[in-house]
Amino acid sequence: MSRQGTGAADSVEPVKPAEPTGKAGIFEAGAGFMNGLRGFPKHVSLKSVSAAAVAAIFGCTGPALIIIGAAEAGGLSSAQTVSWLFAVYFLGGLISLILATYYMQPIVGAYSIPGAAIMLTALQTFDFSQAIGAFIMAGVLVLLLGVSGLIGKVMRWLPMPIIMAMIAGALIRFGTGTVSAAGTAPLLVGAAVAAFFVTMRFSKTIPPVLAALVVGIVVAAATGSFQVANVPVDFVLPTFTPPTFSLDVFLAVSIPLAILVIGAENAQATGVLMAEGYRPPVNSMTVISGIGGILAGFLGGHNANIAGPMTAICSSEQAGEEKKGRYTAAMVNGVLFGSFGIFAGIAVPFVLALPRPLIATVAGLAMIGVLVAAFQQAFTKSQGHQIGAFVALVVAMSDVRLLSISSPFWALVFGVLVSMIIERKKA
Repeated sequence: MSRQGTGAADSVEPVKPAEPTGKAGIFEAGAGFMNGLRGFPKHVSLKSVSAAAVAAIFGCTGPALIIIGAAEAGGLSSAQTVSWLFAVYFLGGLISLILATYYMQPIVGAYSIPGAAIMLTALQTFDFSQAIGAFIMAGVLVLLLGVSGLIGKVMRWLPMPIIMAMIAGALIRFGTGTVSAAGTAPLLVGAAVAAFFVTMRFSKTIPPVLAALVVGIVVAAATGSFQVANVPVDFVLPTFTPPTFSLDVFLAVSIPLAILVIGAENAQATGVLMAEGYRPPVNSMTVISGIGGILAGFLGGHNANIAGPMTAICSSEQAGEEKKGRYTAAMVNGVLFGSFGIFAGIAVPFVLALPRPLIATVAGLAMIGVLVAAFQQAFTKSQGHQIGAFVALVVAMSDVRLLSISSPFWALVFGVLVSMIIERKKA
């Protein structure tokens, strides 16, 4: 399989890491836990570990601040804030370990960042016990969609170019984020970018994204860019908040949160895995996201589901040349992500000390291969649906929110509608 200078694959072939075991039902058959565990020592590498670390740093920095901000807005105690962080990070890490090991695919668990964002306003209207009830009900909705098999059928029906265009539009912000960061911290970003491309050009053993991270940290330390975050989180034990269920919070929070989990995070992760040539277990990913949402709700978190951007990082070429071994990046990420949840009370200030421009830069560099592959598959003339793909691209890029639902969901909706109207004779 030939490669381009960007590191993206010229062609994508389905990955067959191992023969599936068992019968497909609600849960698709996978390679099996024993195969995944036995293959870990063989496939784990410096590249997979570095990609896992980059994904974990991304997920444990800015998104954590959104949760902390929502907790502040709702007047939550330190114990409730730690419970929230523990729920989404520990369960997110557990999802990674379960799905990546069983399916031998780089499926990463985390939580919905837009879902945390909507709680900034929701917690000013509803008390935390009502929010807990909404989290649990959202998990039940996602679980029902997974058990019914509806999501799997929809994903198989959606045209691939439109899915890939949605992925490109949703993730392009990581690429532009690197450029924006350069305007904020030109020396720091410039050093990290230079390290990335120089390493890509001259080294086959050192992961470029790891080189960018290390050089960026050195420059940040030399320029005094590290600032320990001042966040109101102490080392306290998580606390249980009894849920309260009501129709108004179900309509205002549960339904939008469930749609965000399915239409934003899981859809992105599914598209990314398809772009990299995997056959993602869509039903299993949905069912696990529903179970994760229910458990996270009882523990005080808004959901635990499949992660879109983090799956993109761990499934990219930055996680290893051989696709069949990239699942180890998701496993390592699961350990790091879950550990952050366990030690959230003391870990948050130190992780958030990393300069924001460095985080944005490294995340953007890690997305290059995924973005190139998504654009290639979205606008290949032979596959058709190009107008629908373009609509999906610009809608996803717009970051528009309608009915409190984020742009990736609407990108698929409008892309398919336009393609059905304009391109139905070509499809």
